[in-house]
Amino acid sequence: MINAAPGSNVAVLGASPKEERYSFKAVRMLREHSHKPIPVHPAGHTVDGVPGLKSLGEITEPIDTLTMYISAKISDHELDSIVALKPRRVIFNPGAENDNLAAKLEEGGIQTVKACTLVMLRTGQF
Repeated sequence: MINAAPGSNVAVLGASPKEERYSFKAVRMLREHSHKPIPVHPAGHTVDGVPGLKSLGEITEPIDTLTMYISAKISDHELDSIVALKPRRVIFNPGAENDNLAAKLEEGGIQTVKACTLVMLRTGQF
C-alpha cells in the first residue's frame, strides 16, 4: 500500500461539524499531518474551519484518498460519484464498511481499505 504524500487532497464523506465525531477528528488530524481535507456532507458544513461541500460532484481538485464516514445504505448510492472522482483509494472506516461497493470500486481500479483513518494517520500508514 502506498501512503498519501503530504499535501494530498483527501475527501471526507460524511464530515460532521460536531467535535466528538470521528469524521470531525479525521478532518483535524489530516490537517495536522499536512494533508488537505475536503469535508463533504449534504448540509455543506464547515468542519474545523475547513469549508465543506454538499456532494462529491462539487470537488474540482484531484483527490488522492476518499475516506468514508457514512453507512452502506447511503454509500450504495455514491458509486457513480466515487468513480467520477477517481480517487487512488477509498478508506471504509469502522461502521462504513460496504463490501458490495468495495468490490465494484476494486473492479474499476480503485484501491479500497477497511481501516480507521485516525489509526492510519497515527501509525504512519496513511
